[in-house]
Parts: sequence; structure tokens; C-alpha cells
Amino acid sequence: MDDKELRELIGKVRDRPGLYGLDGTYYPTVTFLMGLDMGRSGRLLDGFTEWLLRRKGEESSLGWQALTLEEAFPDAGIRHWGALTKDQQQLAVDRLFSLLLDFLDERDSA
Repeated sequence: MDDKELRELIGKVRDRPGLYGLDGTYYPTVTFLMGLDMGRSGRLLDGFTEWLLRRKGEESSLGWQALTLEEAFPDAGIRHWGALTKDQQQLAVDRLFSLLLDFLDERDSA
């Protein structure tokens, strides 16, 4: 699967999570992306955490899973998906996909 096909797959998962066994909530989506990353020997998400940190202009020991929640809810202090309401779940998933696709576009154009 080349990078274009991978981005298309991520877009399809974003648009129709149920077709991929997902319920549209944050934790299963993160788990799916981690599995996809493992299937690509860590090359899908390679540099994602560092990219998120550069955007923030900060250092942190948090992983991309928590950093994307901070991006989705900057003033709420939410760093764990267990604290999300149903509406927040969808917002978090939308933000995760948006950030991931932006990252892939930027990484691949460099």
C-alpha cells in the first residue's frame, strides 16, 4: 500500500468507521491506527508525536494519543479518553483524523 492509498484508507475509516469495526469513539480509533502503524512497521506514525510537539512549541512526555486530545480540547485539560462525553468522543476522533492527515501531507511533501 503506497502513501496515497494509505491516506485514502484513513479517509474511508474516518468517513465510515462502522465498515472497519469501529464505533466512532476515540479509544477504538486510536487502537485501529496503532494496529495500522504496526502493520507498516511503525512508519505510519513515525514522527507524529514530534510533529504535534513542534506545533505546540513545547516539550512533553505525552504520546500522540494524549497530545491529540489536548489539541481537541485545549482548555479542558483532557488527556485520557475515559473522561470524554459522547459528543466529545466525536470531536476527538475528528480532530485526530484531521491532525493525522495534515501530518502525513506535510511529511510526504518534505
